[in-house]
Amino acid sequence: MQENKIHIILADDDADDRMFFTEAFDELKMNTQVDTFDDGAYLMDYFNSEDAKIPSVLFLDLNMPRKNGMECLRELKQNKKFDNMAIAIYSTSASEEDIENTFVEGANIYIKKPNDFNALKKVLSNVVTINWQYHSNGLNKDNFLMRL
Repeated sequence: MQENKIHIILADDDADDRMFFTEAFDELKMNTQVDTFDDGAYLMDYFNSEDAKIPSVLFLDLNMPRKNGMECLRELKQNKKFDNMAIAIYSTSASEEDIENTFVEGANIYIKKPNDFNALKKVLSNVVTINWQYHSNGLNKDNFLMRL
């Protein structure tokens, strides 16, 4: 009998970022299933399909073609089906405006993409092992941005 895997989804238009993300989880040897989508439109098509499996954590890039991360975040937050899914904004942007907007729209955490592979593994491990119920209940701007 196979243990339940932690289901993780990444939506990011950068192929290298998707590859490093999946490789980081492979090296972490965590019991995860990682699925990736190369833009927000494909992600939302998946979530709107009948066989969609809702992940434990969704990593959402802000800057994607067709449908950006902010548009996805707003749609997801309007649907109760996704209430128990943690949403981690995963972006190269460190703009205070982006951080503020995603906080207000209901994201659980904001992560600036690390430039180093070991830092990436550390941040991904930390995000997956967070007690999301506790973290979400005590959410404030001080603990919203994950810094390394």
